[in-house]
Amino acid sequence: MAKAEFDIIVLGAGPGGYVGAIRAAQLGFRTALIEANHLGGVCLNWGCIPTKAMLRSAEIYRQFKHAESYGLSSSQVEFDLQKIVARSRNIAKQLSSGVAHLLKKNKVTVFDGYGRLLGGGKLSVEKNGREPLFLSGKHILLATGSRPRISPGLEPDGNLVWTSKEALVPKSLPPSLLVIGSGAIGIEFASFYNAFGSKVTVVEIMDQILPTEDREIAEFAQKEMEKQGIRFLLGTKVGNLRRDEGTVEATCEKAGKSESITVSRVISAVGVVPNVEDIGLEAAGVLLDARGFIQTNAHGRTTAEGIFAIGDVSGGPCLAHKASHEAILCVETIAGLQGVHALDKTLIPSCTYSHPQVASVGLTEVMAKEAGNQINVGRFPARGNGKAIAMGEPEGLVKTIFDARTGELLGAHLVGAEVTELIQGFAIAKNLETTEVDLIRTIFPHPTLSEMIHESVLGACGRAIHV
Repeated sequence: MAKAEFDIIVLGAGPGGYVGAIRAAQLGFRTALIEANHLGGVCLNWGCIPTKAMLRSAEIYRQFKHAESYGLSSSQVEFDLQKIVARSRNIAKQLSSGVAHLLKKNKVTVFDGYGRLLGGGKLSVEKNGREPLFLSGKHILLATGSRPRISPGLEPDGNLVWTSKEALVPKSLPPSLLVIGSGAIGIEFASFYNAFGSKVTVVEIMDQILPTEDREIAEFAQKEMEKQGIRFLLGTKVGNLRRDEGTVEATCEKAGKSESITVSRVISAVGVVPNVEDIGLEAAGVLLDARGFIQTNAHGRTTAEGIFAIGDVSGGPCLAHKASHEAILCVETIAGLQGVHALDKTLIPSCTYSHPQVASVGLTEVMAKEAGNQINVGRFPARGNGKAIAMGEPEGLVKTIFDARTGELLGAHLVGAEVTELIQGFAIAKNLETTEVDLIRTIFPHPTLSEMIHESVLGACGRAIHV
């Protein structure tokens, strides 16, 4: 085949794969992209985007229910779950089509099928019994992503026990719901279903929700969600699920005691595992690390010459923006561009789009202390911010952590309205190695939520004005 040889072949068209393919084409590489399902991957089709569309519907519904507090009148507020789901699916479809357009525009050759490494820079592409295609590439970029982790005894069945995929397309609203796992995925679904009236219980094996977040912020978020009616069982394990006609009985175990909970549906959100099976890693000499992810260096190189790996398949944090950034780093490394930096995971922001929202970048307070830093910590509550009060969203907190000796920004942790947008200010600050003095000297517009950034920094320096 005339098109069988490429400079770069990308396996997987998620937010890492398609971005890497486009960047490779921009740099003049003959580029192929292999994808068996949907362009845009899980994030665009069954994760990041459709969940945010559904959470937006929940946000507007919540505001309608509190219209009187804004001096408005709204009676008989109702929702149509199937229209909410249809809107989210249409948005995902629209963006997937947009990815197809970008790939065509950049002259990336797309192959529909499952790719498998054969060694020596060769791959096969197969699907539905069709005659396999054989491709060869000087460089191969693995971006196969991840899938929901399946715990023994908690296996999803698509009916009573859901993964995130089934939770995105419910046929009806479950009267009661058990969410197993309180990471970003679990908390977002808990927030969505609670907003529309499901009685939600969240079980978490760790002793705090959102276990990777700063404890103070996580506890703040938990208290706000409990006010909304969500129940949390922390330090608790779901030992067994007994499925019946239309219900599930879950046995929850904590400190030697057990509690049975009967619910209409269960969402299993206990993390993800990398898609490393059946892609020919062994044949190509690509090794896995102790956790089962593809072993890479800071520029994405695997143990096999000419093969790179990015995104979820190469380890956490399993975030779309991490995958996209890694993709560009890998391709520019292959191109030999000057100044390509190694990935610094402390600069990757994390966002949870629940109500309230949670966002962070850098070290938590505990991590900063464990690293041996002497720290200054600043806090500013949203109830002291004029814009938050005007919005009717006065419950929130901005927390900043600085090195007491150098003034370096070590971490920032936020909970409250629109903090998933505010966090990028801190991400830029960390990337530019901004100090507390730089942030103090920065002028923030008034009235904005962003003023909370300034106030928290002032607090860390003992110069707080509005607290």
